[in-house]
Amino acid sequence: MLKVAKFGGSSVSDAGQFRKVKDIVESDPARRIVVSSACGKRSREDHKMTDLLYLCHAHLTYGVSCDDIWRSICDRFVEIRDNLGLSYRVENDLESFRSRMNADMSVDELVSRGEYFTSRLMAEYLGFYFLDAKDCIFMNFDGTFDAGKIASSVQEALERHDRIVVPGFYGRVPSGKIKVMSRGGSDITGALVAAAANADLYENWTDVSGILMADPRIVEDPRPIPKITYAELRELAFMGASVLHEDSIQPVKEALIPLNIRNTNSPEDPGTMIVDRVETEGSVEDSSVITGVSGRRNFAFITVRKRNIISNSVLRKTLEILDKYNVPVEHITLGLDSFAFVASQTALGANMYDIISEIQRTTATDNVQIEENIALVAAVGRRMSFRPGTSGKFFSALGSSGVNIRTISQSADELSIIIGVDNSQYEKAVRVLYEGFTKN
Repeated sequence: MLKVAKFGGSSVSDAGQFRKVKDIVESDPARRIVVSSACGKRSREDHKMTDLLYLCHAHLTYGVSCDDIWRSICDRFVEIRDNLGLSYRVENDLESFRSRMNADMSVDELVSRGEYFTSRLMAEYLGFYFLDAKDCIFMNFDGTFDAGKIASSVQEALERHDRIVVPGFYGRVPSGKIKVMSRGGSDITGALVAAAANADLYENWTDVSGILMADPRIVEDPRPIPKITYAELRELAFMGASVLHEDSIQPVKEALIPLNIRNTNSPEDPGTMIVDRVETEGSVEDSSVITGVSGRRNFAFITVRKRNIISNSVLRKTLEILDKYNVPVEHITLGLDSFAFVASQTALGANMYDIISEIQRTTATDNVQIEENIALVAAVGRRMSFRPGTSGKFFSALGSSGVNIRTISQSADELSIIIGVDNSQYEKAVRVLYEGFTKN
């Protein structure tokens, strides 16, 4: 059994959090690979290490002293070292790095040091081998990854050292220079390393006990999701749920490795298990119909009317116009003499009326109508297709609560039902669906 455990910034924010990480790692011998983020915030008023390093780079770029910021960075690493009783002379390496810092240093190299020094401290504290990400995470110039080369490096290191710590967030391009990933890059590193090591399980340790069924800012104390498929996760993320970015799960998804989201501060909680598919589970009667509810505000609902609209190629021409303006279409409903599409108001932007005018001019439509301030709400769940009457219950719950449905769409695989409502009724719709479908 081999587990890769990735710990986020809140999990390594200070010496106390380091101790929690050690307890978690040592509680299971299968946790042989640890991926670490840079130190996160210790309190709401605190700063993330990565943010401080970005600030240092900005100061250097404009010729302003960053000595005070750098001193606070150094003090934090030294404090962790001293509180844990480690021997690593981190201040020497920090001083050496500071001597090379100037306006010409790449921002990638500078900000990557947060993960680097945090992981150096973590490796000594755990008694693991430190494997620098520049020696195992190989990136192409376009930001893609060399999976084969990553696998060879990780497996070779694991054969030699058995237990390793890898810093997240950065890797190396063919020229040898350090390149960082997008924000949340440590999640990507963890998934890449898990896939490279052929892990049995990838654990992502953070400050929440898994994924919640609904936004806690809308629904009071929503249930955690015990198990979810990658497909369901993708649907929830697309509809606005704050979950892992798709790039950070793709490597383990392709390798069919389960992903477990856990809470460093509550390690006894099972968290959320993300799997490729669920072959069998409890009886239909004792499981919730939906997996989760999510949504987004501020869409436009645009209706185009023309007699025999299909035969006149109006839909094709309209989609070509939207593509020209780089406006993605969220949903389309089609009738004999009309169709309607939903698009983000942000994507339409200042081009909204230019687009409508071009549709009218190009297709000679009878008329085009636009309704703004529409919210999309999705109920996602793999079990919905096995429950007769789900759609009826869905619409009945909303109707009896006074929620006016403006548009309806269901995915071809019956994994989600999506409705459009006025922005003003968005939160109410989320609460109605959550409460209506979580009560067995």
